[in-house]
Amino acid sequence: MTELDAGKTEAHESGRETGRRAHASRRNFMRKVFFASGATAVATMGGAGAWAALADDTTGTTDASAAPSGAPSGGPGGGAGGPGNQTITEDFFGLTTDGKRIDDLFTIHSTGVTTAPVISAAKAFLAGLTADQRTSTQFTVHSTEWRLWSNVDAYERQGVSLADLTDAQKALGTALLKAALSADGLETTEKIRRINQAAGEAIGNTDSFNEDAYYWTVMGTPSATEPWGFQFDGHHLVINYFVLGDQVVMSPCFWGSEPTSMKVDGETVTVCHEEVVASLAFINSLTTAQQKVAIASATKSNESMKAGAFSDNAVQAYEGLRADRLTTAQKKKLLAIVEVFVSRAKADVARARMAEVSRYLDDTYVTWAGGIADDSAFYVRVHGPVVWVEVDCQGPGPLAGAYGATQGGDPTQLHVHSIIRTPNGNDYGKELLRQHYLTSPHHR
Repeated sequence: MTELDAGKTEAHESGRETGRRAHASRRNFMRKVFFASGATAVATMGGAGAWAALADDTTGTTDASAAPSGAPSGGPGGGAGGPGNQTITEDFFGLTTDGKRIDDLFTIHSTGVTTAPVISAAKAFLAGLTADQRTSTQFTVHSTEWRLWSNVDAYERQGVSLADLTDAQKALGTALLKAALSADGLETTEKIRRINQAAGEAIGNTDSFNEDAYYWTVMGTPSATEPWGFQFDGHHLVINYFVLGDQVVMSPCFWGSEPTSMKVDGETVTVCHEEVVASLAFINSLTTAQQKVAIASATKSNESMKAGAFSDNAVQAYEGLRADRLTTAQKKKLLAIVEVFVSRAKADVARARMAEVSRYLDDTYVTWAGGIADDSAFYVRVHGPVVWVEVDCQGPGPLAGAYGATQGGDPTQLHVHSIIRTPNGNDYGKELLRQHYLTSPHHR
């Protein structure tokens, strides 16, 4: 079988799913967006064969002869997300500094990560769904459904929501998260949902803000050898989890909350605090001269995030202070910011990811906006060849009334958005997926 034939086979499989999802208005909307935006970068991803192999499952078989070329267009995307301010194009390219990807950063290799528990949990979760639920929830591994996530509440999602599940089915979903995440990662997801519910109750709008408006989708079939993954998607919480053998890519992941701390059933629940503390510890470890390079602005705008939802192909030049200018102690504090996000995965996944980040640490940059006091609102971006982290203190939003604030006010640590990504084409494990199709004997 040729590479192109393999691509056509995968595209044909995706085409069979089209009819089952014809009712999905959100996907129909995004299809229009895809084709209106223009194709951009498949030539650099392996040519026409790769274009066919990675065909969108909403469009049936893609015409390989129409494979596009060139770099992604447009600047950095906004962080709020949602169809009203999307910047997605119909093909994936990934975050870059100049529209050109750095090659040879990611390879298919053994990592020693144990993926059997998450495979087993995902199979059990799917088996626990009804036939109709599985039809709505399971997509092909190369589906653009990976990219149709948003952190905003007013967004029509695909998949099955927690509200659609029985208690037994919810337990299977929790078991899947438990198999994929560390104790800290699981606790963070639960706290975000609890605060979302409590804040919704505080403002009298639990229709929009509650703990069950979070959706599951599974891409591919859970397997020890073939690529697959899952997405857990809702307000202030998005987890993308890709698996290929013993390799895991957990990005993009969005973690946020408004407020970041509030009383819930008599208990003070605090979330998204670790990234704030780690960021402030780093910036305050710098010398005055280093801060002058790192701090782009002493003031903080309401929305600073550059690579939130619908910004998979954002182009953002390196800015700020390069890590090779740091002392050993300062480098550890910079890595500590990244580790907050990475450590939300299982320990073996986190170790492999931190080793990857550390390998390119000297080529990593950090930029800052806002104050540096313990209670300051700020924005920080850690940007290197293989990692992108943003922590963004936002102004009071739709849940402002839950903590006595006024929507549209100054940024505050009580409303935080943060994200981790894998630049240069490996968000959603896309680069590993490409290599798998090109090199696996049964796809050749």
